[in-house]
Amino acid sequence: MAAYIIRRLLLIIPTLLAIITINFFIIQIAPGGPVDQAIATMQGFGSNTSVQRISGGGGGEGTEQKVESSRYRGSRGLDPEVIAEIERLYGFDKPILQRYGRMLKNYITFDFGNSLFRARSVLDLITERMPVSISLGLWSTLIIYLVSIPLGIRKAVKNGTKFDTWTSAVIVIGNAIPSFLFAVLLIVLFAGGSFIKIFPLRGLFSTDLNSMNLLQKIGDYFWHLTLPIIAMIIGGFASLTMLTKNSFLDEINKQYVMTARAKGLTEKKILMGHVFRNAMLIIIAGFPAAFISMFFTGSVLIEVIFSLDGLGLLGFESTMQRDYPVIFATLYIFTLMGLLLSLLSDLMYTIIDPRIDFEAR
Repeated sequence: MAAYIIRRLLLIIPTLLAIITINFFIIQIAPGGPVDQAIATMQGFGSNTSVQRISGGGGGEGTEQKVESSRYRGSRGLDPEVIAEIERLYGFDKPILQRYGRMLKNYITFDFGNSLFRARSVLDLITERMPVSISLGLWSTLIIYLVSIPLGIRKAVKNGTKFDTWTSAVIVIGNAIPSFLFAVLLIVLFAGGSFIKIFPLRGLFSTDLNSMNLLQKIGDYFWHLTLPIIAMIIGGFASLTMLTKNSFLDEINKQYVMTARAKGLTEKKILMGHVFRNAMLIIIAGFPAAFISMFFTGSVLIEVIFSLDGLGLLGFESTMQRDYPVIFATLYIFTLMGLLLSLLSDLMYTIIDPRIDFEAR
């Protein structure tokens, strides 16, 4: 197993390199980059403190030399020296291959540089937003798995009964409700929208956190997370529940189950001692993808609606602003975590079913 783990860890390097390389060149050659954003700001279409110090220099009122033709949209009428200074500020005065090589060299040491528009370290921004995303992703995924797996097993055992029918109807209805729409409904009903105000609407903690003891801090933390987590999990039960049910049904109908019954084993022993390990393999295989999806992509709208500054909102804002250091750093970290979780998923295979030996294969 040690040799298999080493091979998988070594395989992460070219995989990560390929993903970063493809995205780097696609994003770099796409129009509307940070230089275009800065030019638009200087032309009066936005506000950006990082270029305010440039706008007054390089081209005074008496400057006659103007940009007649430029690769940047909206640059007409700006002094070439100003544009050159903007390119230098954002690192676009270097060839694209040189920028790519410098980025790879820095990323090896986890040096992600500074945000182009926030005047802060990218690593500080990610670290600051990480607790929100971890909280939403971890608790939502945990609740969905804790509810869906037992429910799916129960539905498989009671297949075709009234219990199976009405639970299927409930999870289908829940799956049909958009999470952002349900979030708005929760705010209206329970966060002071139009009815009662039970839950807070902003942040992970109250402003008087420092005056609380440990138990009060824990309670305050979950009090703030209640509505966002409910909104995120409302549609998350359907796929995992039905996957669990179908996986168990498939195993229950196999020959080894009939043989176990013929030997006189109880249904509980058959289910938990034989069926469970085989049926759970496909469910465990999907855990990394489910966690990454819930962790990073599934919470963007929820973070916006509940005013939570998480990684999803940071990634969205950075993409809209073309804040390349933040975009590539989050992509690098998310991809690395996804690859490591995929390896962890394979290791869980061997724990649940010792018959699986990846190293032998």
